[in-house]
Amino acid sequence: MAYLGPRLGPSRVFLPSVSAFRLLGSVGMDDMGLGVSRSSLERLDFDNVALKKLPLDPSEEPGVRQVKGACFSRVKPQPLTKPRFVAVSQEALALLGLDGEAVLNDPLGPEYLSGSRVMPGSEPAAHCYCGHQFGQFAGQLGDGAACYLGEVKVPSAQDPELLRENPSGRWEIQVKGAGLTPYSRQADGRKVLRSSIREFLCSEAMHFLGVPTTRAGSVVTSDSRVIRDVYYSGNPRHERCSVVLRIAPTFLRFGSFEIFKQADEFTGRQGPSYGRDEIRGQMMDYVIDMFYPEIQQNYPDWLERNVAFFREVMLRTARLVAQWQCVGFCHGVLNTDNMSILGVTLDYGPYGFMDRFDPDFICNASDNSGRYSYQAQPAICRWNLVKLAEALAPELPPDRAEAVMDEYLDLFNRFYLENMRKKLGLLKKEEPEDELLITQLLQTMHNTGADFTNTFRSLSQISCPTEGQSEGDEDLAKKATDLLLEQCASLEELKAANKPSMDPRELAMLLSMAQSNPALFQMISDRATIARQLERLSRLKDLMETSQEELRTKHAEEWTSWITRYRKRLALELEGQSDVQAVQEERVKVMDSANPRVVLRNYIAQNAIEAAENGDFSEVQRVLKVLEKPFSDQPGLELPAWMGGDGATAQAERDEGEEQQQEASTSTSRNAVPYDSKPPAWAQEICVT
Repeated sequence: MAYLGPRLGPSRVFLPSVSAFRLLGSVGMDDMGLGVSRSSLERLDFDNVALKKLPLDPSEEPGVRQVKGACFSRVKPQPLTKPRFVAVSQEALALLGLDGEAVLNDPLGPEYLSGSRVMPGSEPAAHCYCGHQFGQFAGQLGDGAACYLGEVKVPSAQDPELLRENPSGRWEIQVKGAGLTPYSRQADGRKVLRSSIREFLCSEAMHFLGVPTTRAGSVVTSDSRVIRDVYYSGNPRHERCSVVLRIAPTFLRFGSFEIFKQADEFTGRQGPSYGRDEIRGQMMDYVIDMFYPEIQQNYPDWLERNVAFFREVMLRTARLVAQWQCVGFCHGVLNTDNMSILGVTLDYGPYGFMDRFDPDFICNASDNSGRYSYQAQPAICRWNLVKLAEALAPELPPDRAEAVMDEYLDLFNRFYLENMRKKLGLLKKEEPEDELLITQLLQTMHNTGADFTNTFRSLSQISCPTEGQSEGDEDLAKKATDLLLEQCASLEELKAANKPSMDPRELAMLLSMAQSNPALFQMISDRATIARQLERLSRLKDLMETSQEELRTKHAEEWTSWITRYRKRLALELEGQSDVQAVQEERVKVMDSANPRVVLRNYIAQNAIEAAENGDFSEVQRVLKVLEKPFSDQPGLELPAWMGGDGATAQAERDEGEEQQQEASTSTSRNAVPYDSKPPAWAQEICVT
């Protein structure tokens, strides 16, 4: 579960404006001749195939329990008090054939899309799955807060491209935060505004970045409250229950197949359906038939079909993690239960987009070992695929699975290099030195603390050398260097970034223990963690002996060296090209469509969360608009909603359910920075766990 730790401070003043909860403006006649038109949500065409083709728990007993021999359990969503919309995604709701504005204006909309009222044809259920969490098998997990509502048939006018991505002809819809299920464990099945806004915004942001993902149709909040200890500090507070509507072809995951696992040799836990192998075959038949129909059609042999299915899941996963790496996205909790069987991004918890480039970037503050760090993601996804292969045996023979996994690293590298060539504008040729050029770029970014997103975005402004112009032209190289130096970290920022996270006394103790008692050391730490801490100490020592002027000079030298190599490589793009101008224009166009201007940085999400917690939903809606066009300039949408052109607080849409706040908030008192800016200093205080 993701918690975003906001900074303490007074609350923001909001001016009353239009209510987020509006009544229908017109009355119509439905097919039955009634006086009031039916809600469009009541006309959704459900066809809940998963509940027909996969085993359903016969018990409807309330409360947490082990669920054996079943993939789903029927549940009853728990209604919220005074549910109301925070925001809706027009594009996501269109997948269901819904008009976002009509849904927003539907008096029953917040009830239906929070699970407070059940739509006709909906069959609420929770999915049973297991998972390896931080490398250890955790046994039964399941949908502890998510609730399957059903599968909506694809509208007849749906874009054929979307049908290619979703051959099942249905969209599964879920509400996350709708209350207790048999899988809630010690939790209450509820989500709060913080985590709900983060999931909603990032689901849509990833889609518009071109990264495969589940979608989010809406966020609903309410007057129902739960107690949460934001910092795990013993100071809990009441927060509003909120619900996200999630949309995907299916939410089945690697962990769905781990319910059959025998007792784990390390944890002793086993899957609740251990011994029910016939269900595993049933699940594989369902997944392949529904979501991989080409494989079903092209492989009449059962064994070859299963191998082809696993190879396709492996390929999609390799492609997905390559895309994550290329936009600087870190998932944060890459457990097997958070990996989609379709190769899409699933479950947005303590995720983060990198600001300053750091290969050891950890977005989840509770990931003390760095297991799910940015640079570890490709290897962790491979590890998770191995666990999926184990879960599919004997339907997938281990030797065949191993042969498939031998392809993973080459595929990942191929996808990664393809994406990176676009980001650098290397389009006409594939040169052997390209991989080294990319590695040197990332090393320079790391050394200089350069902003990941903005540095890549700036590269299209570096020109190709034209005829008669040297690749190392000093004036052009200096302009390019100055451009990239703007994205580098200051001396104080680098000092803060390189401060070891481990107490010096603890580090000294572990170093001594590694020498004197290696077995005990392995139980409580690892050499990679210690090496990272020592590397930080070394860099910090160097920085303490450096002035800001010396640092800038050093950064300039590093960037000038790389830019010279880059422009030399760009010169090769022009060889044999008759229309140099056209090549230059194509390069800039491709680069600006591969390097986003805006990503969902933590500080952008935090501003929206703080505003929403005080009743102002306009910033969530505004950020969504910005994220829908991440590669484009959007005049009028450069700054947060509450800031006018002269820095004045703007009129905002306010939640009538929230009490009027009398004090100025920390957000409005901060200096506003554009959405495409490097993060402000206060962003370092944000903690996501």
